[in-house]
Amino acid sequence: MSNPPSSSSSSRSSSMASSSLPRTPPNMHQNTIDPEAKWLVQKFGGTSVGKFATKIAEDIIAEYIDQHKVAIVCSARSGSTKALGTTNLLLRAAKEALQRTSSPSETPGHMTPALFSRTSQAQSPVDSPRGRSTSSPRMDPVTPGGALNMSSMSTKAPPFSETVDLIPELLRELEMEIERDCDSLRSFWGVIDEISPRSRDTIIGFGERLACKVMTAILRDRGIDAEYVSLENVVPLTEEESYTGETLGQEFYDRVAEAVSERIKQCEPRVPVVTGYFGPVPGSLLRQVGRGYTDLLAALLAAGLGASELQIWKEVDGIFTADPRKVPTARLIPIISPEEAAELTYYGSEVVHPFTMEQVIRRRIPIRIKNVENPQGGGTVIHPDPDIDAAPYTEEAGIPIPGTSTVFRPVGDLHAARDERKLPTAVTIKERIVVLNVNSNRKSVSHGFLAGVFGTLDRYGVVVDLISTSEVYVSMAIEDNLDKKLLDRVVRELQKSGTVTVSRDMAILSLVGKRMRNMVGIAGRMFTTLGDGKVNIEMISQGANEINISCVIDSRDAVKALNLIHQSCLQIRPDGARGRMGPWLF
Repeated sequence: MSNPPSSSSSSRSSSMASSSLPRTPPNMHQNTIDPEAKWLVQKFGGTSVGKFATKIAEDIIAEYIDQHKVAIVCSARSGSTKALGTTNLLLRAAKEALQRTSSPSETPGHMTPALFSRTSQAQSPVDSPRGRSTSSPRMDPVTPGGALNMSSMSTKAPPFSETVDLIPELLRELEMEIERDCDSLRSFWGVIDEISPRSRDTIIGFGERLACKVMTAILRDRGIDAEYVSLENVVPLTEEESYTGETLGQEFYDRVAEAVSERIKQCEPRVPVVTGYFGPVPGSLLRQVGRGYTDLLAALLAAGLGASELQIWKEVDGIFTADPRKVPTARLIPIISPEEAAELTYYGSEVVHPFTMEQVIRRRIPIRIKNVENPQGGGTVIHPDPDIDAAPYTEEAGIPIPGTSTVFRPVGDLHAARDERKLPTAVTIKERIVVLNVNSNRKSVSHGFLAGVFGTLDRYGVVVDLISTSEVYVSMAIEDNLDKKLLDRVVRELQKSGTVTVSRDMAILSLVGKRMRNMVGIAGRMFTTLGDGKVNIEMISQGANEINISCVIDSRDAVKALNLIHQSCLQIRPDGARGRMGPWLF
């Protein structure tokens, strides 16, 4: 087993990146030095970084730094498809590195993806004219659309024209930084024979370092005094944590929040551009947190800095009352509770992971979802205060958030929005669901029936989305993401407890709203509407917090059911305000 590049080499790389930044020229735009100004954390997703880097620099960040101390967190850049995103290319290259001996045409360390290819016999930058390698690949960091252009980094470098000689010093430094990083990865992959969890974490962290270096260069090119910050060695581990694979507690994440915030404060008044990857984590970052670790780091940073707000920028105006791609009358929700957002996330909508929300909500910091293509829009605020509806409001003053200096100013008529919130908040659908029905074959059922069913699910790691039980019958809805052989083994084990039937191509329809616990008859209206629409219901479940009513239906009826419930239970008219629709539902 090989270990990732040593921390000392990582530290040298990080310090080299910081020291390579030129001195701040006069009139460079910096964060405000107002001692009363609070920090504002802005997180940009990989697609936004890939497509709108220039717009982010010119139209978003530049508009905030006069009133706030802004910290930027970037995901690894995504390509035109997820398969072409930097992180997926890195993981693909890692697999190819392990398979290199099976292909006679490949030599150790050779990477197929264009991101890691380079010409052979490359000269050192200091050996070529004007400090530039004549054989190193040309990389224009920004295309006219604002996207990072990696297509030019191919095996054969294009001929350098006179235009290339006019590339600014900043671009040459950026190229050398990226080439050094790629060389480090080539050297690492050239000798590995196994990808350990820690190595995999290090590999995916490379994509975010690349994205942040490019974003830093673009910001500086646009006159903003930005500083690249790598957090790969910032995690403070105790001796016990270094050797554990158990789930990490809140105390660990609190220490991370404190450590990253102290590092970012050292950048003042520069604008820090921060990697979402925050180094080795006990038990592996991907296993402990998953691919959403960048959102988590942004939340921890906001918590540590005591930020006025965490902004998550994507390509949709905010959270909608339904998927606008499927429900034409879907409307933008100006404000939503964390509990509602968590339910929508779990049942099919891409909002913010509940654990990520918890890190800032517990510090009473609001989260705002905003659109990089519509920076002036108000977005959707995930608000930490359960009594926000009772707060005093005027058009001029907005709503003061208790315990903070933040004021929520909604877009549109808030009074109308409050009236609507007496109704459910949103309806969502989660497709690709399988329903397992277990009917006990005994007339008199012992307490071991349910224990046997749940024990089987636990042994095979099956996560249940919905469950409905009686003394002799259990129905469970699970995601259709299990290998067929594994699902067959699960069914065979369950058959020891009773008769098992499997229903595929199902969907979970969920009606969500924090006021629903006080809505007499809302469940009846929901199921009557589905019945009148000839939508058959396979099973029904209501959450213990009473803000979610869910049922399982056939996937073929999903779009029809969404529209029926949206019109009947949310009572939203076709002429309602909608906002801009992006590629995802929030």
